[in-house]
Amino acid sequence: MALADDEVELNEPALWVQRGTPPVMMRPHRHDDLELNLVHAGRLEYLFGGSFLRVEAGEVALFWGGTPHQLVEPGAPATDVSWVHIPLTEVLSWALPTEQMAVLLRARPVVVPASALVRDVGALFESWHLDVLDSGYGTVVMLEAQAFVRRVLTRAAQDDAEVRTTPYTPDPRAGAAGRAAAMAQFVAEHYRSPITAADVARAVHLSPSHAMTLFKRVVGTTVGTYIARCRVAEAQRLLITSDRTTAEIAHASGFTAQSSFYDTFRQVCGTAPGDYRRTFR
Repeated sequence: MALADDEVELNEPALWVQRGTPPVMMRPHRHDDLELNLVHAGRLEYLFGGSFLRVEAGEVALFWGGTPHQLVEPGAPATDVSWVHIPLTEVLSWALPTEQMAVLLRARPVVVPASALVRDVGALFESWHLDVLDSGYGTVVMLEAQAFVRRVLTRAAQDDAEVRTTPYTPDPRAGAAGRAAAMAQFVAEHYRSPITAADVARAVHLSPSHAMTLFKRVVGTTVGTYIARCRVAEAQRLLITSDRTTAEIAHASGFTAQSSFYDTFRQVCGTAPGDYRRTFR
């Protein structure tokens, strides 16, 4: 879809499986899919909802793509990764336990060793890739993917794994990337409050104009847009997982006015909050 320079890229929901070198991501993106990453070699480094996330070789990451996320360090030619996207509508039809759905829809990925899941995760993902190319096997892929996701969540619960979204904290003194990451992390921690671009700039001890220019150059979107996308992602989560009214959800997500909530939600998701809820429930 066509985008203005300050927009977060939106990918349409779809079942797909790909393998290769991580792409260059000029701006954060989001999608209403469950995403699985398997790192065969090298590593992935994300800016995920304002926190850094590293996925090392031999690890699987599982997360809902509704939270804005961006690869901040493109993989070297030796980096080899498999990606799987599963539409959220399909995931909701699995009737996972409430506690597992809560883990899936929070703004923090689950990362577990691939060796703890099945004998050869790489071969499994490759079979999904081949099966997706043959439309007659889509149902088989979905059944196997459901079992795999349940394994990931069960393993994480057994390990009492606190999700590793912050294996290191960005140093705001460490150049432009560090300052931009620190600003994104500040947004992720405070978007439910009525923060402004000036508040974000103050958190890294920069003037608002300097901070906004730096953030846009490094992250690819404005601070205001990033705040709005984090709030919308939280509203999406609450619409799916709770029975709160839209007014309550707007407030809980950080919107100070109903009109702003509806306008921003429709712009980001292409539909009204009530229609979005009916799609997934």
